[in-house]
Amino acid sequence: MPRLLIILLTIFVAAAPLSAGAKVTIDITQGNVDPMPIAVPDFLGPDDATSELRRDLTNVLMNDLNRSGLFKVIDQRAYIMGDDMGVNVRPTFPNWRLINAQVLIIGDVVELDDGRIQVSTRIWDIYADEQIGAVAFKTPADNWRRAAHKVADFAYKALTGESGYFDTRIVFVHETGPKEKRVKRLMIMDQDGANPVPLTDGLNYQALTPRFSPTQQQITYMALFDNRPGQVYLFNIETGEQEQLGTFRGMTFAPRFSPDGRQVLLSVERHGNSDVFKMDLATRRLTRLTDHPAIDVSPSMSPDGKRMSFTSDRGGSQQIYVMNANGSKQKRITFGEGRYQTPVWSPRGDLIAFTRQYRGRFYIGVIRPDGTGERLLTESYLEEGPTWAPNGRVLMFYRQTPSRRNGKGGGASLWSVDLTGRNVRLVRTPGDASDPAWSPLLP
Repeated sequence: MPRLLIILLTIFVAAAPLSAGAKVTIDITQGNVDPMPIAVPDFLGPDDATSELRRDLTNVLMNDLNRSGLFKVIDQRAYIMGDDMGVNVRPTFPNWRLINAQVLIIGDVVELDDGRIQVSTRIWDIYADEQIGAVAFKTPADNWRRAAHKVADFAYKALTGESGYFDTRIVFVHETGPKEKRVKRLMIMDQDGANPVPLTDGLNYQALTPRFSPTQQQITYMALFDNRPGQVYLFNIETGEQEQLGTFRGMTFAPRFSPDGRQVLLSVERHGNSDVFKMDLATRRLTRLTDHPAIDVSPSMSPDGKRMSFTSDRGGSQQIYVMNANGSKQKRITFGEGRYQTPVWSPRGDLIAFTRQYRGRFYIGVIRPDGTGERLLTESYLEEGPTWAPNGRVLMFYRQTPSRRNGKGGGASLWSVDLTGRNVRLVRTPGDASDPAWSPLLP
């Protein structure tokens, strides 16, 4: 796996949620029913040497912003382009108001003598005739896709006041082969489905439930072998090195990092019963957090590290519980019919996402940590495994379709949904995919 290339940013004008007196605004907490119309012309350049790259970069930027559901890029064929267009030229605002654009994003790409490119971007408020923000950076030419994601993140923050989530990656389980002999290997890709790369070969074991470290390029996951219980592993994305997280007689599963990346939370099966534990990665000391004859699984820690969610059937059905990080004050927070699974705490700390199974259907939903405000965002035949974007505004999960009588169908795919539940999008993958995990923003 090639080492990540770091993009160095030089801010021309500090981005703020909006310029003083500007009219454009997006309140993403209320859900944007009508996406904001924005104009994004192809990035400019001094010659034709970078024309294809500039077009590709613009397409990635437009796709990122369109997929967010907050913005709608106006068809470029409607643009009234003057000869004086440029990243350092004040736009002719009436031309953009004629096509009802509220925001103009304009940029250029310049090829440097050392083989790198310089990407410059300005964002303009068409109604206020004001600049909202500007950014420029230099990066290797083959890093243009990350450059586009960086520009999209900058635009998202400039227009909403909150961090974007486009310069991130997804690790997931790539599934191939017949259903009776399924091969499940780890694969990683950009959040928009580009650049898929396998991490494991799936020959000696099945890889399940991968989870990103919040502090480094590391994954924890469960490996399921044919003749022995599944075990939890650590995997270094950059080096490809992996190691088993301790040796256990029973199965260890449902691993997840603590917010500081220093611990792994996991479920350990002993004598037919499972409880929640945490392991310190420096000392490999294992601490038991629940001790109950019920099945306690799927721990997830709050971003401040003070509390933890998990699921338990101690009340008769599988429900979500919250406790202190040391295992004290265990409290049930869901009381709905059906089964609640895979709770995961939002990076913002305000919500817990979950899977709910009820009357033969599956749902992805969210609930506040105190048990109030439960909302179901999506519904289908089978969907599970929500994972949060690093800004806590979007979830990714996987869906499986039912098999037909001829044995075909039943494929699994990745989907995303925002907190309004209105913006549901398919995420393209090479073949069947399940168990997604969203990375932090890349450095």
